Amino acid sequence: MRDSLSRAWKSDFIWSFSRSPVAIVSFIVAVILIGAAVLAPLIAPHTPFDPGTLNLMNGFSQPMQPNEFTGETFVLGTDDQGRDVFSTILYGMRISLFVGFAAVSFAMVLGVSLGLIAGYAGGWTGTIIMRIADVQLTFPGILVAMLIFGIAKGFTPIHLRDQMAIWVLILAIGLSEWVQFARVVRGATLVEKNKEYVQAARLNGRSAFGIMTRHILPNVMGPVLVIATISLALAIIAEATLSFLGVGAPPTQPSLGTLIRIGQGFLFSGEWWIILFPSVTLLALALSVNLLGDWLRDVLNPRLR
Repeated sequence: MRDSLSRAWKSDFIWSFSRSPVAIVSFIVAVILIGAAVLAPLIAPHTPFDPGTLNLMNGFSQPMQPNEFTGETFVLGTDDQGRDVFSTILYGMRISLFVGFAAVSFAMVLGVSLGLIAGYAGGWTGTIIMRIADVQLTFPGILVAMLIFGIAKGFTPIHLRDQMAIWVLILAIGLSEWVQFARVVRGATLVEKNKEYVQAARLNGRSAFGIMTRHILPNVMGPVLVIATISLALAIIAEATLSFLGVGAPPTQPSLGTLIRIGQGFLFSGEWWIILFPSVTLLALALSVNLLGDWLRDVLNPRLR
């Protein structure tokens, strides 16, 4: 066990990470933010979306200043409903991260599957899949997500729309992000399927499904992991954009985008902290994950160093 840990510690991956200050800082920021979101029920001083715990007299409390009516002090202030902004950010990050991870996972499974089929099968099957991908690439991703969100929400019963809004959001973002995975995997599959180990697997009677999943897939996962990391940041931003536009997470399950939309309404009346702190949190989260993805791309592709 010690030998395995020692070899891992001395690997090129760890060496490259230890020599990159940007990667180290980004990793620390990402871990702190994700850890804070996961542990929100333990860290948050208040339960911000439980109406029974709210006190309207605490509304519009400024950061680190006692409220003039109740005397309570809030680190990042409160919003118009008296909700602690620090607590709302922690719970909002949970929604943003859940949507981001779930949407990227869905997009990765769909894109990798279609890319493998398009690259290995070729012919009309591959042509149809890639033409669909090309058509989708002609539209901005956020517009595709809005279109899918609107269609899916239209098929959702009215009394279930708030409960299903998060899942519809995941579906919309996932279907707008699968193209990058499919294109990269198809290109890698076209290269791998002509190599000797694939030819040997065919001669041994392996099925096409077995060759794709047991032989080709492990060899194309490097670029997929890089795309997944970068796509996570894009998915978080897409979720925030949709929520800011009012077509994402509902007010009963607010994400960082919803909090920013709420805070925007009070920006010009002087309550700047309601929008500032959620915006800074979203920026730090997306930037740290994106920088990690860029570093991972450079490490896994030595030609980019």
